[in-house]
Amino acid sequence: MDTNPTPSPAPQAAGRRRVILLAVLATAVLGIGGWWWHSRSYETTDDAFLEADVTMVAPRVAGTVVAVHVEDNQQVEAGQPLFELDPADYQARLRQAEANLAAAQAQARSAQADLTMTNTSAPANVAQAQAAVRAARAQAERAQADARRYESLYAKDEISAQALDQARSTAHALQAQAEQASAQLAMAQTTPQQTAAKEAQLASAEAAVAQAQAALDLAKLQLSYTRVVAPTPGRITRKNLQPGSQIAAGGPVMALVGTQTWVVANFKETQLQHMRVGQPVNVEIDAYPGRDFAARVHSLQAGTGSAFALLPPENATGNFVKVVQRVPVKLVFESAPEATLHLVPGMSVQPRVDISDDAHGAALQAVAR
Repeated sequence: MDTNPTPSPAPQAAGRRRVILLAVLATAVLGIGGWWWHSRSYETTDDAFLEADVTMVAPRVAGTVVAVHVEDNQQVEAGQPLFELDPADYQARLRQAEANLAAAQAQARSAQADLTMTNTSAPANVAQAQAAVRAARAQAERAQADARRYESLYAKDEISAQALDQARSTAHALQAQAEQASAQLAMAQTTPQQTAAKEAQLASAEAAVAQAQAALDLAKLQLSYTRVVAPTPGRITRKNLQPGSQIAAGGPVMALVGTQTWVVANFKETQLQHMRVGQPVNVEIDAYPGRDFAARVHSLQAGTGSAFALLPPENATGNFVKVVQRVPVKLVFESAPEATLHLVPGMSVQPRVDISDDAHGAALQAVAR
């Protein structure tokens, strides 16, 4: 007869439950520990958006719109016409500038001819004036000698007083002619001064030509500004003009969104300790769930977002409350996303930066230095 009691099934079941519970707890601890160890190698934020170059297109001259060649959301290439202004006023200014240039060039040619004539005729004029002085002086001296002879004859009563007066008048007249010839010689000998004056006139005329040429170039530029083309490839948005619209110079009439996009992620300042340029990034775009895009850290902004706000905080006044600041970090895609994807500025994204890849970032920083 067996006297040993049979073990009760209740303690065995309780033991199994304890083993299962301990296994579940161990698995949970290992999972949480693994998740914590894995997550400490990444930094992420939901304060991140797509960005792109946005060029505000504005005319450089005022005018009336006569043609618009694009529509909203249209893709354009660099140099493609966007719109045109009425060129009539600027064409008239161009013709006026051309006429002013022709007049200035004619005046310059006249000044050049005067200078050439002065340089050519000056020596001959001096020689002619010197010969005239010698002839006039010879005639004056002869007349004075005749007058002295007539005075001697008059003293002997051999000629009349009338003849003596006539001889004296002739002598005085020829003396005046000699003085006039000397004055003309002095004037002819001012050739250097005359040449300098003509050169100054020529320089002034040439300056007027340069000024007229500059006005013509400006008129051509203003006429060319009536035809506005796309400065870069991109997509048209916020178009705000129609044919007949009166627009002012410098007033934006449309925006051109560039084709290349990147991510601006606003990380907390406490997340930047191990973040380096060049570290790999996994980007998830809310518009395309389930798709991952490879990127890398391009640069960290030299200042927090609040430092560049329209009204930056004045911490030196009032009560101060410490707030964790955010620093914009630029992330660029390793390869351009497919053109079929609609990626535009402002779309929300969620980046995950692998901060464990410190060697790669340090190498890039060393190369940059």
